[in-house]
Amino acid sequence: MLKSIGYAAQNEKTPLAPLAFERQEPEEKDVQIEILYCGVCHSDVHQVRNEWQNTVYPCLPGHEIVGRVVKVGSAVTKFKAGDLAGVGCMIDSCQSCTPCKEGLEQYCEGPKGWTATYNGPQKPDGTNTFGGYSNNLVVTEKFVLKVPENLDLKAVAPLLCAGVTTYSPLRHWKVSSGQKVGIVGLGGLGHIAIKLAKAMGANVTVFTTSPEKEVDARRLGADDVVLSTDRDAMSQHQLSFDYILSTIPTSHDINPYINLLKRDATLTLVGALEPLEPGLNNSQVAFHRRSVAGSLIGGIAETQEVLDFCREHGIVSDVEVIPIQQINEAYERMLKGDVRYRFVIDIALLQQEFDRG
Repeated sequence: MLKSIGYAAQNEKTPLAPLAFERQEPEEKDVQIEILYCGVCHSDVHQVRNEWQNTVYPCLPGHEIVGRVVKVGSAVTKFKAGDLAGVGCMIDSCQSCTPCKEGLEQYCEGPKGWTATYNGPQKPDGTNTFGGYSNNLVVTEKFVLKVPENLDLKAVAPLLCAGVTTYSPLRHWKVSSGQKVGIVGLGGLGHIAIKLAKAMGANVTVFTTSPEKEVDARRLGADDVVLSTDRDAMSQHQLSFDYILSTIPTSHDINPYINLLKRDATLTLVGALEPLEPGLNNSQVAFHRRSVAGSLIGGIAETQEVLDFCREHGIVSDVEVIPIQQINEAYERMLKGDVRYRFVIDIALLQQEFDRG
């Protein structure tokens, strides 16, 4: 067994704290990674606090993982010791259903669906999976990504979730040069979505409730910024958008944005998984044959695609690096919107916590 250390919550009311545990040694198709950086996703907070009512404790989060390969199994062909590697939201899937065969593992239709990097449960023994708030990870080769050498590693980490979560719908709904695209919310997902949409050639408008974010939105590449609480400003954009992506991670009112779509255009939600409040006004959808859709992370091939796209265009996340000892404070700051725009944990300081203990 591989001795491991990390930070985990023991129940929904306890803070994250040091945890010593064991991982399985790598088998013939596995890659062992020494974790260097791990991004902090808003879904980590949801999961740790059992807000989706499916958390298995102890819960050790982290699915935006960048590190260096230290060992590979005998059947591994794509990685060797010393390579940079990344792991996102998934570490396994059934590999036999139609979505998996099409490279869409995030929509796995197998009996148990895909296996999450943390809060699994792990297949086939049913034990829980522990994520990237730790010093190491062992993952089957198919679910390991090649990390670009030319990008800042700590700023690459959020691309493994926030990056592919926004890239996937932008690609699926064929965002392209000259289109008018709206990004709702300027946070961990929204700031990457701006950069990706601009690199795809779109004219990008950011919708925010925070006037002070206009300067940052334009710095990130936005062509226009609209205060979504300003009805007059919103009305000036009716029937003008080819596509809108909502990145708000909680339930919110999407009806004002539907009015901004052209006929046959789509609004996609990637942040909120709970019911919308207030509900959808379908008359706004029906009268212009608009669509409201959802999207869930991305498959492994698409995750590699976004890493390669970001390498080509020099795109990384805007991050604030923290020691893991500050993770609980970081959660509270994130809930207040006090981060520009993604926390990333420097895992190098993790060992110090255990050495002191």
